[in-house]
Amino acid sequence: MKREIIVNSSIVETRVAVLEDGVLVELLIDDSKNKSIAGNIYKGRVLKILPGMQAAFVDLGLAKDAFLYVRDIFEDVEEYEQLLTIGEEGESAESPDEEPRPTFSRGRRPQASIEEILKEGQEIVAQVAREPLGTKGARITSHITLPGRYLVYMPTEQHVGVSRKIENEGERSRLKQIIEEINPQREGVIVRTAGVGKERAEIEADLEFLRSLWKKIKGKAETLAAPALVQKDLDLIFRIFRDLFTKEVVRLVVDSPTEYERCLEYAESLHPELKSHLFLYTEDEPIFKSFGIEREVEKALRHKAWLKSGGYIVLEETEALVSIDVNTGKYVGKHDFEETVLKTNLEAAQEIARQVRLRDLGGIIIIDFIDMARQESRDRVVQELKEALKPDRSPTNVSLLSELGLVEMTRKRVRQGLNKALSASCPECGGLGHIRSTPSIAHQVLREVEWRLFSKRIPLVRIRAHPDLIGWFQAEDGEVIEALQQTYGGEIVLVPEESLAPGKYQLLEG
Repeated sequence: MKREIIVNSSIVETRVAVLEDGVLVELLIDDSKNKSIAGNIYKGRVLKILPGMQAAFVDLGLAKDAFLYVRDIFEDVEEYEQLLTIGEEGESAESPDEEPRPTFSRGRRPQASIEEILKEGQEIVAQVAREPLGTKGARITSHITLPGRYLVYMPTEQHVGVSRKIENEGERSRLKQIIEEINPQREGVIVRTAGVGKERAEIEADLEFLRSLWKKIKGKAETLAAPALVQKDLDLIFRIFRDLFTKEVVRLVVDSPTEYERCLEYAESLHPELKSHLFLYTEDEPIFKSFGIEREVEKALRHKAWLKSGGYIVLEETEALVSIDVNTGKYVGKHDFEETVLKTNLEAAQEIARQVRLRDLGGIIIIDFIDMARQESRDRVVQELKEALKPDRSPTNVSLLSELGLVEMTRKRVRQGLNKALSASCPECGGLGHIRSTPSIAHQVLREVEWRLFSKRIPLVRIRAHPDLIGWFQAEDGEVIEALQQTYGGEIVLVPEESLAPGKYQLLEG
């Protein structure tokens, strides 16, 4: 499989596209004003205990209070406080001569109610497991995970394992042995796919780095008053290098000279053997347009996705779940109806896996495949779906296909999906449909303006748009427009135009 990473960096936002064999499969967006908080570690204060839900609201200092379930709490309060206590030399407050006390494992936790574990006003250290979604605040956990180059370190866990995506049994055994040797206390550690083929010294150095990082986090948490941000996760481009930039990536192309230099520095420290895979994009055409990514993003906001055979799938997102319906469409086959349906379902399974990743769909997903009479056909479709989902970085679980042709699957939800990030309910149809959201359109306009100022050296750009969009620029993006003018030396003029429909705009040069 040919994997490419395309980076579009601007003052407005950073966008990263992952292509597999030239097909867009993943899109990551980091808004300059609304940064992702998934993975951030906070010191929060418990505001309210909800016994009926066995959960609590926690103030992290964000716009919305975070939500903490009882199963995501480090239950042993005494042990939890000891874990967060730093001795004079920066070590645990327990005596080093004592037998190390094992960290708590969620898999063997005794039953306890949330009232026994937390009290209102109590301060806790927690990590954001899921971004705020819609009207819901962030979901948090007191079980911290710290990803490194080769390992994921979980200081409150006792689980030791190897990524399930490492399938070679010999390599799995070798990595497990290394972890057992360098981690006699059985701290929570999982070997990532990047650990394949790495020597013991490299893996041990990564573990020591993560231990040191956790020690710093604990120390900082002690000095801060809740609510406060303790540790911010890395920015998007650095996360790409940590999580995605492997030897399987044939090239990483970035369109910003500044970010290209940062990428070279990251590669030097993390993957020096892959520096030759880095490229600076210097063409006149915007990078996402050149690679056909903009067109694919627009398609990903539609309800219908076409299959090469002429069939199609329809994707509908609701508050409760995501439904996906498979249809033969224009494809009628030649002879055997069962074979026609099987071919459509197999093709749909591949496309569904791609759309789920690209649209970042999460939670419960119900897939309505076309009914098939033979059990072997149903089994084959489910297996095809499972295989197609293997490259997905988010954990998924797929059920068997029922006689009605339904498959239930779940996918871990970390942040809002692409549709909610880039679109809004249509004001003309009572929310039955969706259009591009105002922030999304504004960012698109400013990306085009920046390209004209930077690549074409245009001294003056006029933005003609509906007054609502002009109002958004004035109220929300004034600082961004000022930064564009100062950075590139051009002038940006806003021109309200009633005759243009909402969401439509014109860019006039000179």
